[in-house]
Amino acid sequence: MNTIEETFMNRIYPCLWFDTQAEEAVKFYTSLFKNSKTERVAHYNKAGAVASGQKEGSVMTVEFHLEGQPFMALNGGPAFKHTPAVSFFVSCNSEKEIDELWSQLSKGGSTMFELKEYPWAKKYGWCQDKFGVPWQLMLWEGKQGQKIAPSLLFTGKMYGKGEEAIHYYISQFKNSKIESLQKDPQSNSVMHSMFSLDGQEFALMEGQDKKDNEITAAMSFVVNCKTQEEIDQYSEKLSKDGVVLPCGWVQDKYGVSWQIVPVELAEMMASKDVAKAEKVMKAMLGMKKLDLAKLKEAFH
Repeated sequence: MNTIEETFMNRIYPCLWFDTQAEEAVKFYTSLFKNSKTERVAHYNKAGAVASGQKEGSVMTVEFHLEGQPFMALNGGPAFKHTPAVSFFVSCNSEKEIDELWSQLSKGGSTMFELKEYPWAKKYGWCQDKFGVPWQLMLWEGKQGQKIAPSLLFTGKMYGKGEEAIHYYISQFKNSKIESLQKDPQSNSVMHSMFSLDGQEFALMEGQDKKDNEITAAMSFVVNCKTQEEIDQYSEKLSKDGVVLPCGWVQDKYGVSWQIVPVELAEMMASKDVAKAEKVMKAMLGMKKLDLAKLKEAFH
């Protein structure tokens, strides 16, 4: 049986930002999808609470699986809100499955596209759930890959940069490739694409609607690194023409947020030794790019 560390060794996985509802949201999502469970829960220590404005002892992060895929939920306060610019694309095997998921995910939320037949799909719908997280559900009749894939929507000033962004991303990670790419022959924009980054599938499409479609840090992507060399490499590459932020976060030139972190960090932060976890948090809060040696020194 795999340990939590082994199951979260994926190079890349999504992190969902919430105000205070991370634990509630995870319970909701794991009740909807098969092969799903909650893994490790970390709580705010004194240093983290002061920095974030959250309550000491409250839930900081929840690691969980949906359909066997790793995710993280983070309580970070009201700073960021989810928008349709980054959603989850779900491939459904049957009408029963898509109807049941839609019933739960759309309840108490909002709808961008009603669940029905469209020229591109026998059945498709796009909604934001009661926590604000956007979901695209499609009845998928072809060969199915990853069940749930993050989907980027480029609009406004990013419209027209979709294909460029896809090639940029696959150049940043090993074992990456374009799975499919459909373009509008008139505008040359990306109608729909699928690509994989070191095993994590993504979708990307473009649209001219500018309303509420700005990419925010409410959805970020954790990049697990085994060495300082990897941390340095990904921090430098993904922040080029972008922004380096505190605590290992970077925002790339397309506005997408990444957390460049050592694999051991989550284990150290979730340690039952409160004093050790506190020291790691204090050390991390003083960093932008993370220094693995200094984090380990603080912990030990």
